Amino acid sequence: FAVSVGYWKDPYIQYFVRPAKERKAPEINRGNADSPALCAAGYYARVHGVSHLIKAFLEKTECNSQIVNLGAGMDTLFWRLKDENLLPRKYFEVDFPMIVARKIHNIKSKPPLSKPIMESHSGDSLLIDSHSLDSSRYSIVGADLRSSSDLEEKLKKHSLDIHLPTLLVAECVLVYMTPQQSANLLKWAASTFPVAMVINYEQVNMRDRFGQIMIENLQRRHCNLAGVELCSSLDSQRERLLLSGWENARAVDMMKVYGFLPQADVRRIEALEFLDEKELFEQLMQHYCICWASKDSSNL
Repeated sequence: FAVSVGYWKDPYIQYFVRPAKERKAPEINRGNADSPALCAAGYYARVHGVSHLIKAFLEKTECNSQIVNLGAGMDTLFWRLKDENLLPRKYFEVDFPMIVARKIHNIKSKPPLSKPIMESHSGDSLLIDSHSLDSSRYSIVGADLRSSSDLEEKLKKHSLDIHLPTLLVAECVLVYMTPQQSANLLKWAASTFPVAMVINYEQVNMRDRFGQIMIENLQRRHCNLAGVELCSSLDSQRERLLLSGWENARAVDMMKVYGFLPQADVRRIEALEFLDEKELFEQLMQHYCICWASKDSSNL
């Protein structure tokens, strides 16, 4: 819905999700939502905030790098990067086999999705089955992120190069794991790649009353945030990354991200829909954050 209204451009999301039949509240489209069903689609501030970090990484590495999108769902980043001539050497997506099967079915049946993959492919014939897709520039892997050994094995089968600068992206993913499970994943990444960056987008400030209401709403929908204790503050988000072996870590809430965005574009999107619940908008934005960390043996 947010894309159809004009918050940002994504010509590919229409091939993965049905058009929205119901009108979403403006504060949901601009910022964040406590609904897990909406997490994969993204929101204006999230899309721009995460994209800014991804593009900075690709520019620093001159695209001589790889991206591993963890819990990618129906994300369209591969196609958008190709349109901007910003594809890394290899782009990987990982999700549960059931999600992967659905995405591969959509790709196979819709030429606007399959054609860019073929255009970027070189070498041997493209490999595709119901639970994995492997081309020279784009791979989709069905795996459980809670098992780092299984994840690494499957990624290496799809030509993961641990010596390439590597960006790992996790949007509303780690919070669904236990603290130990997400720590294992972050430690695996920090110990595997000599030059790497991780971007994590998820909840923060969850111990205050607003955060507790968000948790209660999710529980009523039978959705358990197994890792929510690590989302208590920006400090706790930074600390988890540093304790997992990353050298540098930062975290900012989405209200601050919203303030960093180009203000001419912010004025444009604020004119799209009337927003009368500014206090609610600010509260929502203060309960999500973008965190990023790096380890950098090459001094990029």
